[in-house]
Amino acid sequence: MQVALQWFEPGKGWQLDSGGVADTRNTLVLIFSSLPLESTRTAVASLRASYPRAVFMGCSTAGQILDTRFLEYGLIALMVEFQHSSLVVEYRRRTAESDSFALGQSLAKALAEHQDLASIFVLSEGLSINASRLMTGFNAFIQGRIPVTGGLAGDGARFVSTWVMCQGQVTTDMVCAIGICGRRLGVGYGSRGGWDVLGPERRVTGSRENILYELDGQPALQLYKKYLGDRARDLPASGLLFPLALRSKRGESEQKVRTILGVDEEQQSLTFAGNIPQGGLVQLMRANIDRLIDGAEDAAASMDLATYDGGPLCCIAISCVGRHLVLGPRVEEEIEAVKERLPAQTCQAGFYSYGELSPLSSGLCDLHNQTMTLTLWWEN
Repeated sequence: MQVALQWFEPGKGWQLDSGGVADTRNTLVLIFSSLPLESTRTAVASLRASYPRAVFMGCSTAGQILDTRFLEYGLIALMVEFQHSSLVVEYRRRTAESDSFALGQSLAKALAEHQDLASIFVLSEGLSINASRLMTGFNAFIQGRIPVTGGLAGDGARFVSTWVMCQGQVTTDMVCAIGICGRRLGVGYGSRGGWDVLGPERRVTGSRENILYELDGQPALQLYKKYLGDRARDLPASGLLFPLALRSKRGESEQKVRTILGVDEEQQSLTFAGNIPQGGLVQLMRANIDRLIDGAEDAAASMDLATYDGGPLCCIAISCVGRHLVLGPRVEEEIEAVKERLPAQTCQAGFYSYGELSPLSSGLCDLHNQTMTLTLWWEN
């Protein structure tokens, strides 16, 4: 495996360092951009001219991770040449919210047809997809046999429009998945949060998929605003600072985190990136900067590198936009914390997202919010 980073900044152009990455059918170029779409198209076109055989995949972001730097406005290209593994790519266009499950199942089925499938990496548009349903669709077919990781595209703190790129296609309603096939591929993954709980745990008494209507019989938005105080006027953006911890029932130790995507004043409801099941238990959370940084480090420490025997590694770091807003000028500390816990030959890149995709302890993949989620690849 050969890995390299290139980046593009307005007024400066491409900072080129191929790192020995060749143009092959099994070279993956991951594009993460916070630039306007047309500026991104122009920048990527020049790179595609140099790598016409490579597989290009990417998305819009809320900022880029460039090794141990945070690049708020620009574009990065993570280039990975697999020498003992092959790439297969599939994408689907979303036609309706109810299609999220079928879309995930269709992508999983198409990828699973390929021999020695070892890893699936997914990028999805970040505003309209029900990512919980999407992952349920993947799980229905993959059933935890193959690790599925990835993230949802971002749009800064604007929540207006996100896009996904897959080969020559760039649209606002796409999910793209790449499969890496090969018996010599090593895969690591980890996902951690680091938030403090605030207030009592409450029962979900009214919900439909990813829309929350009632908690303990009270209108969800009304109750949520009570905790936010003056910050409520800045919803949904301020909701990034106060996510919900979710578990299905009492006694269940594993929690998922859900972040608000929108509010409905008339219905007094909250819309999330993933499902909030009826009868589930939720608890408001708030930021603790030191714990967020520790959580990022824990994500790196949790990865299984038992089969790694030296050589280049590729780390894709996907962190939530809410973490960026909380950490502010200290945002690079969580990026540095990850890199310091990984082997010295790791090339790290990634982005700030509207949701992270990573397996649970069961092996089934699900949506996470407000986490640092890592995907690591190497070849033995």
